[in-house]
Amino acid sequence: MPKIMLAEDDTTMLSLLEILLKMEGFEVHALQPDSNIIEAVLREKPDILLMDVHLLNENGIDVLTKMRAMAGGGAVRVVMASGLDFNDQCMARGANAFIQKPFMPDDLIAILRSVS
Repeated sequence: MPKIMLAEDDTTMLSLLEILLKMEGFEVHALQPDSNIIEAVLREKPDILLMDVHLLNENGIDVLTKMRAMAGGGAVRVVMASGLDFNDQCMARGANAFIQKPFMPDDLIAILRSVS
């Protein structure tokens, strides 16, 4: 099963995602809200990064843009999430998929499986 890294600053959402994905058989690495996402991705080499657009100290779209511009930053598949419709912006910056919150667990699992 793919290794998924979670970049989400809502601790309740982070816990729920971690439980759901582990129940579905994924290997899950949840980042702390103040983690350096790009460093963590380059170090841990997840198959998929599930990242919120609105993070505690930064904008997920900016993180995505920086990561895609770095050597090795294009290897990880990125699924972006937000309560607002940022689909076009995320896809234009190199995301592999976008899901709008609130979402059904089955919809998220389907997206993760489709990009893995």
